[in-house]
Amino acid sequence: MPTRTYKEIIDLIRTIFNKPEGIIPLHEPAFTGNEKKYLQDCVDSTFVSSVGEYVDRFEMLLADYTRSTYAVATVNGTAALQIALELAGVNPGDEVITQPLTFIATANAISYCRAHPVFIDVDRDTMGLSPEKLDDFLARFAKYDAKLKKCINRQTLKPIAAVVPMHTFGNPCRIDEIVEIAGRYHIPVVEDAAESLGSTYKKRHTGTFGLIGVLSFNGNKIITTGGGGMILTGDPEIAGKAKHLTTQAKVPHPWEFVHDAVGYNFRLPNINAALGVAQIEMLDTFISNKRKTAAIYSNFFSNSDILYNHEIDHSRSNCWLNAIRLGSREERDAFLTVTNSEGIKTRPVWTLMNKLPMYARCQAVDLVHAYDLADRVVNLPSSYIKS
Repeated sequence: MPTRTYKEIIDLIRTIFNKPEGIIPLHEPAFTGNEKKYLQDCVDSTFVSSVGEYVDRFEMLLADYTRSTYAVATVNGTAALQIALELAGVNPGDEVITQPLTFIATANAISYCRAHPVFIDVDRDTMGLSPEKLDDFLARFAKYDAKLKKCINRQTLKPIAAVVPMHTFGNPCRIDEIVEIAGRYHIPVVEDAAESLGSTYKKRHTGTFGLIGVLSFNGNKIITTGGGGMILTGDPEIAGKAKHLTTQAKVPHPWEFVHDAVGYNFRLPNINAALGVAQIEMLDTFISNKRKTAAIYSNFFSNSDILYNHEIDHSRSNCWLNAIRLGSREERDAFLTVTNSEGIKTRPVWTLMNKLPMYARCQAVDLVHAYDLADRVVNLPSSYIKS
């Protein structure tokens, strides 16, 4: 099988981004639309904090784009996930099943609820939570207690309160199977769709399969509000509670300050939403552009000993970050060293959550694929290419 030299890969990346020299970032934001216009309008209105027309408009646009019944904007994706878990019924001491190959925010949001992550392996092709491994784990360890109306982990005797799959690098996991399996044990699914705005599985947008889904608009995502996140749900009660809790649980009143719960200052500011409104107007253009880049990478690595990570059947990825698999950790590290020394900002996947000191004692089961992927996967520059 033919190989690709590091020089050939570097030359390809510089050709794709039309930058013969200098630094090529992994993923930088693109501001090519009405960003300045809407930001100026927001400043002129003086409504730059948590109240204003842009934050309401951003929610409506995201609900429409994802075909979610409700969308509630938050200050960042981690806050969205924390609130989503609380509203899904996660209590202190509970367990939440998730994947070890994810960004730290997934596990941290669980910890913010004073719950404990349980790590189950991913599929090799999607890099997202494996429905087969989830099914195996629940068959071995889970039992639904009808009196408590909770699923209990027979090994730890703690309630399993939620399942949190993550759509890795924008590529949808087999989310319908995950929802079906979790449903058999009466466990709600909270989708971490932080990276997958614009991605669909079986023609349905990621983040809309489970009880609740969350999106992120961090500066490195496919669209950005600087910071920012979104809670998606089809449940009107959950949507109402999400907005209430993220605005300090303040009871509406013309002048009185009355709060009926411990709330959070998690509402997305209007000025950030103004940026988001301009960005979502460009989302389809961004996705089309990035899919063309992905096709170039895919073709370049075809019939090569370096594997390009393709989307699975019935899915359409936003191609947020392109990923390849090297032969070993040694090859991965050598590739990262050479490319970064040449100004090409390639990156490995995250350190597995169960390898971090604060999560090292969490239950982790049969993580064969996760360990293999962590040793071999590298992300290539994937920014929107300006014409």
